[in-house]
Amino acid sequence: ICNGFQILLESGLLPGTLIQNQSRKFICKNVSVRIENSDTPFTRRCEANQVLEIPIAHHQGSYYIDPFSLNHLEENGQILFRYCDEKGNVSAECNPNGSVDSVAGVSNEQKNVMGMMPHPERCADPQLLGTDGQVIFQSLISND
Repeated sequence: ICNGFQILLESGLLPGTLIQNQSRKFICKNVSVRIENSDTPFTRRCEANQVLEIPIAHHQGSYYIDPFSLNHLEENGQILFRYCDEKGNVSAECNPNGSVDSVAGVSNEQKNVMGMMPHPERCADPQLLGTDGQVIFQSLISND
């Protein structure tokens, strides 16, 4: 998650890299994120195309990968989350940091390592910023 995602990318455990936000500014706000693949240990309790509201807080959070590798991720179901509007529509206007193809989170080919920029831990308790993030942690601990 966030800086942990950056470490996973820099270490080569996940494909791609993070670059400075397109706005060149620190961004801290809630965003909508659409589940792209609900068949992983991290998303198995989610529904395909489910929209979650999750906070982001980063300056260097724009995901980048070359077009060939992006196509490979798409074909292998490695794109797990995309920035979207509250109805699940993906567009440049809903992409807070300029990530390529609105990617918010990816997995490795085996789907046992995941990284994402949004912070589900910050919205996993009713006393915090909501509970949308709970489903990701419930997925991790479920035996399905």
